[in-house]
Amino acid sequence: MSPRHIALAVLIAALWGFNFVVIRFGLDAFPPLLFNGLRFAVASLPFLLFLRQPGVAWRWVIGTGIVLGVMKFSLLFLAMNNGLPAGLASVVMQAQALFSVVFAALLLQERPGALQWGGLSIAAIGLGVIGLDMGLEASFAAFAIAMAAAACWGFANILTRKAAAPQPLAFMVWVSAIPPLPMFGLSWVFEGEAAIAAAFASLDLKGVVSVLYIGLLSTTACFAAWSLLLRQYTASVVAPFTLLVPVFGLASAALVLGEAPSTLKVGGAALILLGLMVNAGLLRRLFRRPLFA
Repeated sequence: MSPRHIALAVLIAALWGFNFVVIRFGLDAFPPLLFNGLRFAVASLPFLLFLRQPGVAWRWVIGTGIVLGVMKFSLLFLAMNNGLPAGLASVVMQAQALFSVVFAALLLQERPGALQWGGLSIAAIGLGVIGLDMGLEASFAAFAIAMAAAACWGFANILTRKAAAPQPLAFMVWVSAIPPLPMFGLSWVFEGEAAIAAAFASLDLKGVVSVLYIGLLSTTACFAAWSLLLRQYTASVVAPFTLLVPVFGLASAALVLGEAPSTLKVGGAALILLGLMVNAGLLRRLFRRPLFA
């Protein structure tokens, strides 16, 4: 990879990692279901006039929109709204890699190799360590909700793979157009008119910036840049940069929010990152040849 593209990949990972801090700010301004609806409205509506239908069957667009937008992000926002720290959320969500492999084996008959199973086992142990510590803190419910969000993300990965959209950016924009109406309806039913009105009545700059950041920057802009990298290089070269997301997530949460994870959580996070590196074959690549050429 060229130095310019390496810098771009690191910047995307940093923006995605800091996204969890921004979600924390957004949840201070909006109820979680309403916040999720606003996020996808901002990520999709301005671009629908410019990007044509992405050339795949509507069942893939709608299915991915429901699983990824309505289910995954609602569960993530609910988990963070119920006590899951922002930095830890950035790590726990990497469990999507485990669920992706399991779903691919069950639904696509893809059989992971021994190295993949070994890496996923290490990551699973790390998740167990974090879950144990969350249980000791009486916030295990938030951890369980986040794990359900990671499972939805893993299933959405399978739907995205099956869709095989020739225009990934257009696919993401149209997928993002699915959640707003269902989310606004769910917010009206479960969060109530009073909570929605209060959120808009007390809306400040931090709330507006939070919606714009996660809608325009971390969703549309970052996905467009990521698609550019995937057109230039193989997925095996680009994908390992996602391992930086929880690193930036933990660091930014510590710096901005003052989060100080316990020793068990740090150990569990380290095991998850190690397991994902093994699963991606990154450690073997580091020993055999330079990562960047």
